[in-house]
Amino acid sequence: MERLTISLNDQLAKQFEFAMHKLGYFNRSEAVRDLIRNMIETTRQEEHADGYCIATLSYIYNHHERELARCVTSTQHNHHNLTLSTMHVHMDHDNCLEVTILRGTIRSVKNFANLVTATPGVRHGKLHLLPIEIVQEHDFHESEPHVHSSPLT
Repeated sequence: MERLTISLNDQLAKQFEFAMHKLGYFNRSEAVRDLIRNMIETTRQEEHADGYCIATLSYIYNHHERELARCVTSTQHNHHNLTLSTMHVHMDHDNCLEVTILRGTIRSVKNFANLVTATPGVRHGKLHLLPIEIVQEHDFHESEPHVHSSPLT
């Protein structure tokens, strides 16, 4: 294991300690490791936009807004090659939460997420993306090949 030493000014160190404890970290090393993993993941996504990912896209919308539910559903159907599943939750009389599970290239999943979250009336959209390796497997007991998705991190 390699040991790293960093220097922080007092204000930044206090802010880091506060944020670290608020997020449930009990030691600096694990918090810094997660920060480094996030930085590596961000860089990997930018460099390998043609690589594959599995992702969740969550968003809230008011189902009373004119044609919005139909428009979002139509967008999903137009990208059926990316959309694996969608869960729809009725939050109250007006608002719905949808969580869509996606699989495809990083570029195409991000483009889809931007298309949905930029739709007028869609609020609080958030994409969580995990790079994967996709392998076509052919098991001895099945006649058709199928896809295995393995996380890269």
